[in-house]
Amino acid sequence: MTKTKEKYFPDKIFNSIIYEYPSHQSHLLEGLNSLRDKGELFDITLVIEGSEFKAHKAVLAACSDYFRAMFTDNMLEARQDEICLNGIKAKGFHQLLDYAYTTRLALNIANVQEVLEAASYVQMLPVIQACSSFLQTQINIDNCVDIATIAETYSLSQLKMKVYRYMSGHLLEFSNSPEFYRLTPQQLENLLACDYPVDCSEADVLRIVLAWFFHVDTNELDVRLSYAVRIIRYIHFIEISKRKLDSILDKVFEGRKCEWQLYKIILQEVYRQSSLEQSGLYKIILQELYRQSSHEQSGIISTLLNSRGMEMALLKIGGFGMSGITNEITYCFASERKWKHLTSIPHVEQCNFGTAVFNNELYIVGGCFNQSLQENIHPFGFRYTPRYNKWSTMAPMKIERCRFSLNVVGALLYAVGGASEADEYDVSTCECYNPLVDSWFMIQPLPAYVTQHAGVGFENDYECKLYISGGIDRDNVQTNQMFCYDVNLEKWKMCSPMFLPRADHVMLSIGKFLYVCGGWTEDSRSRSLVDTLDAYDVEKDTWRIVTRVPTPRYHAGIVCVEKKIYFVGGFSSDEMFDKDTAAIEYYDIDTGKWTVEDKYPQDIWEHTCATLYIPKCRDDMEVLASSEVRT
Repeated sequence: MTKTKEKYFPDKIFNSIIYEYPSHQSHLLEGLNSLRDKGELFDITLVIEGSEFKAHKAVLAACSDYFRAMFTDNMLEARQDEICLNGIKAKGFHQLLDYAYTTRLALNIANVQEVLEAASYVQMLPVIQACSSFLQTQINIDNCVDIATIAETYSLSQLKMKVYRYMSGHLLEFSNSPEFYRLTPQQLENLLACDYPVDCSEADVLRIVLAWFFHVDTNELDVRLSYAVRIIRYIHFIEISKRKLDSILDKVFEGRKCEWQLYKIILQEVYRQSSLEQSGLYKIILQELYRQSSHEQSGIISTLLNSRGMEMALLKIGGFGMSGITNEITYCFASERKWKHLTSIPHVEQCNFGTAVFNNELYIVGGCFNQSLQENIHPFGFRYTPRYNKWSTMAPMKIERCRFSLNVVGALLYAVGGASEADEYDVSTCECYNPLVDSWFMIQPLPAYVTQHAGVGFENDYECKLYISGGIDRDNVQTNQMFCYDVNLEKWKMCSPMFLPRADHVMLSIGKFLYVCGGWTEDSRSRSLVDTLDAYDVEKDTWRIVTRVPTPRYHAGIVCVEKKIYFVGGFSSDEMFDKDTAAIEYYDIDTGKWTVEDKYPQDIWEHTCATLYIPKCRDDMEVLASSEVRT
C-alpha cells in the first residue's frame, strides 16, 4: 500500500511517496530471533533457578512493562548485564522468551500455571490472556476447583466466571466428586452468590451445602461453621417446601454427634412453637428461612427446576417483517427492556405453527411453509431448552396442522383443529402429546370444524379444562362459539358464546377468568378489528367487556406477564400493514390502566409471544438493531 504526501522545504515542495510493508513486522521478528539463535548482540542475561537466559533488552522491554521499567527507568538493573529473577519457574519463563521472539506459545495443562505465573510476574498481558483462554477450554469436574483457585489468585475475571458457571451447571455431578469438598468456604460462597443456573432443585442445593459442611474432620468443621451465616444466606428457602426442608435436615443430621442430635430435637420443637430460640447451624438456617418467608415473594413457576441464574423474559417468536418471514426468536427482560436475539426455529422458514411452554421449555409444533409457490403443512415439532440453549426434535403429530391451537393442560399438550391437507372429517380432529413418552394420541374431536381460533388451558384445585373460542368454520364463516373440554371426563361441551365472532385472536387464563384479546370480525363482507378486551367468568359462564384496546391490531403477539396483558406488533389493516407494526402496549389488570412502551426495534406481524425463564448471563448478548426506516 502506498500513500502520496507533500513535504515542504524552503522555496520548494517535494512530493514524497510513502511505502508500507505489512510483512515488515514478521521480517523484523524473524531477524531478532535469528540473532537470538546465533547468540549475537545479546546485552542481558537473566538467571532463573540456576538457568541462564540470554536476550536483548529492547525485545524484553517491548513485550513487558516489567522489563521496560527495569531497563528504561533509572534503576540499578539498567546498568547490569546479568540479573537474577526470583519467584518464577525457569520452564515458564522459557515459554515467555519464545513468545517474545516468535509470537508462538505452546500451552498445555502441565505448563500453563508456570507460564501464567511468569507472565503475571513480568506483566506480559497477552500471555496472561492466552493462559486464561486456554484454561477456559480445559474446565472439567476433576480440575474446576484448581482452575477457580488460579482465576482468583491471578484476578482472571473471565476465567472465574466460566469456571463458576461450569460448577453451577454441573452441580449434581460436581457434588458427587471429592473435588467438591476441596472448595474453600470463600469459594462455596462465591459459587452460591454468582447466581448461575444449576441442574438441580433448591432442595438439592441445600442438601449439597450441608454435606459440604460436615465432610471434614472436627478441627476444620469449626472453621467451616464460622462461614455458615455468609453461606446459608444464599440458599433460596422460599423454593423449598417445609416438608422437604424437614426431610433434608433429618437426614443430614441423623447419626451425628450428640450435640447435633440434640439440635435436631430442639429444631423439631422450634418448628412446633415457631420459635427462633436456638443456636448453632440450625439457628442460622431457621433465621434465613423465616427472613425470606417474611418477605413478599413473586410466584415461581412450579415447573421451573430452579430459578437460580434465571429471569422471566418476554419472547417474540417467528412471524413476518419487512424482510419477509423469519424463524428468529428474540427476548427481553423486564429489568432491561432491550430486545436481543435468543435462537432460531430449526426448520425452513414457516408460519402458523402452534406455540406452548411446558416445564420451562418452548414447544414449536406444526405450521406451514412455501415450496415452489405451494403451501405445505407439516406435523413436525421442536422443543427448546433455554438453560442449555439447545433444540431437540419431538415425535410428529398424527395429523399435519397449521392455524391450530396448542395449549398445555396438566402435564399434556393439546393440539386442536386447524387446517390440514389430510383432514377428511366433518369435525375438527384433536390430539394430545405426552412429553414423558414423546408420543401423540387422538382424543375426542371438537364438535365443530374451526381454524384460526384461540385456545387456553384452565386449572384449579378441582378441575383441568381446555377452552376453544371463535375461529373460522368449514364454510369460511367466522364463529363466536366457545367450547370446553373436560380433561377428566374426556368430553366437550358448549359454553356461552362470545359477544362477537373473532378470528386470529388470543385467549389467556388469568386467575379465575379467561381474557379474549385481539382478532378481527366480518360484517357484510367488511373486515374490522375487534377493539374490546373481554373476560369470561369460568364459574358463572358469563362474559363482560373489560376495556377497549387503544391501538387495535391484526396478528399482534399477545401474552400475559405478571397480570399485565401485552400487545406486541401487528398491523392496523390489510391496506396499511406498515402502521403500528412495532407498537407495544399493555393493560394492567389490577390498575385497569393502559401503558405504552418503547416500540419493538423492527416492524413485525403474524408472530406469537410467550414467557420463558432464560439464563440472565448468556455468551451471545446481541442487542437487536432497529430498522433503518419506519413509516
